[in-house]
Amino acid sequence: MTENTVLITGGAGYIGSHTVLACRAAARPVVVLDNLSKGNRCLVPDDVPFYQGDVGDPTMLAAIFARHRIAAVIHFAGDIVVPESVRAPLSYYLSNTCKTRSLLQACVDNGISQFVFSSTAAVYGQPDSIPVSETAPTRPANPYGTSKLMVEWMLRDAALAHDLRYVALRYFNVAGADPEGRTGQATPDATHLIKVACEAVVGKRREIEIFGADYDTPDGTCIRDFIHVSDLARAHVSALDYLRDHSESQTLNCGYGRGYSVREVLEAVRLVAGRSLSIRAAPRRPGDVAALVADASRLRNVLDWAPQHDDLNFILRTALDWELGQAVAR
Repeated sequence: MTENTVLITGGAGYIGSHTVLACRAAARPVVVLDNLSKGNRCLVPDDVPFYQGDVGDPTMLAAIFARHRIAAVIHFAGDIVVPESVRAPLSYYLSNTCKTRSLLQACVDNGISQFVFSSTAAVYGQPDSIPVSETAPTRPANPYGTSKLMVEWMLRDAALAHDLRYVALRYFNVAGADPEGRTGQATPDATHLIKVACEAVVGKRREIEIFGADYDTPDGTCIRDFIHVSDLARAHVSALDYLRDHSESQTLNCGYGRGYSVREVLEAVRLVAGRSLSIRAAPRRPGDVAALVADASRLRNVLDWAPQHDDLNFILRTALDWELGQAVAR
C-alpha cells in the first residue's frame, strides 16, 4: 500500500461511495471502513480493501492503521436525518460526536495529519441572510447540526494541540447519482426530497409529502441549495490536494449558490420524468429551517474547484436513472 492511501469511513454509503470513485480517478489508493448499517457493500469496488466495523472501535482502527500506510482520512460515517436527531439526540451525539472523537484520537496516535470532515450546513440553523457564508453565526436548529458543529470544535482544538490539519466541508443538499451508473443513493427509507421523488416516479412510493407549506418563502415551501454528489466527491479530492500542499486548516461551504423550493424541485421532477406525481401536504418536520443557500465562493477559490454538473435537470436525470436501474434490478 502506497504512502498516499486514504481511509474513507462510511465509504459504502451514498457520498462515500462516490468519493471512493473520485479518489480512484485521481490515482489515490483507498481503504474503506463501514459498519453497513446504512451503507451497501456492493457499492464499493471489489478490489478496494474493505473493513466492516465501527468507526468508534479503537481496536479496528488500530488494525487498519497497522496494516495500511494511511496518509489521510475522509470521514463520512455517522447519522444524518434531522427529524430523527430531534427524537433521539443522544444517539446522534454518540454516532456523530463521540465516535469521531475516537477516530481523531486514533489519527493523532498514529501520526495521521490530514483529515477531511463531512460537516453540514445544518450548523448554521436559520441564517440571518441568504446566501450564507462560512463567517455566519453557527446556531444549529437540531441535534444533527449540533453534533456536527461539536466535531468542528474538536477539529479546531486538536489542530492547535497536535500535528493535524483539516478541511471541514459543510454540505448543503446533496443529490443525483454517478453519471455512469456505478453508484447512487441506496439508503433504505431515505428522506431526501429528490430521492423520495424519484422513488415515487418508479412506483416505490405512493405519494410525496411536502412538509410545511407555510414557511416565509415565495411559495411557502423550504428552499435548498442542491449540489450533485459527483461534484461534491471531487471537492473531497481537492481537499486532500489542499492538505498535501498547505498548512492552514479550512472550513468551506459546499453548494452551487442558488436555491430551489420544494415545489420547484417537484415540478422539475415531473417534467424530467414526463409523468405526474401524487403530492400531499403534511405538517412541518421538527428541526427544518425555511431556507439554506450557500455562498460557495471560498470553496472555488481555496480548493481551485469548479462544478461540472451545476444543472438541476442533470441532477434529477442522474438520480432518476439510478432509481430506474434499481427498479429493474429488483
